Amino acid sequence: MPGISSALAIPAYAGIPVTHREYASSVAIVTGHEDPTKHENRVRWSKIATSIDTIIILMGVERLESIVKSLVNGGRDPKTDVAIIEWGTTKRQSTITGTLHDIVKKAKEKRVRSPAVIVIGDVVKLQKDLSWFEGDSLVA
Repeated sequence: MPGISSALAIPAYAGIPVTHREYASSVAIVTGHEDPTKHENRVRWSKIATSIDTIIILMGVERLESIVKSLVNGGRDPKTDVAIIEWGTTKRQSTITGTLHDIVKKAKEKRVRSPAVIVIGDVVKLQKDLSWFEGDSLVA
């Protein structure tokens, strides 16, 4: 979607609004892959774990396990919904869903790879009803 960040376009294509009056009033877009030469991590997972309704993670597949652990250790409920959208907005788009408790296992089973966007929060519950792009005959 030209002019729209992948952090917003890809969840939309997967049927996931990043905010919703019943589920999420706040959203944060976070890198999942900081520059390893930095002296310290700038992402404060423990801070955003409980202060942000929807967390969108870019470039986070490689570090999914440590990100999930940091969020849960920071106080995020392990039952929180998660979606991982691979190859968003392309005919190869694929979405897997789970919770913080089981998403790492599901991602390994499905062999999830980059490019992918990770969405964490209650808005993921809407994906089943709002998904419109995957499997659409217009995509083939």
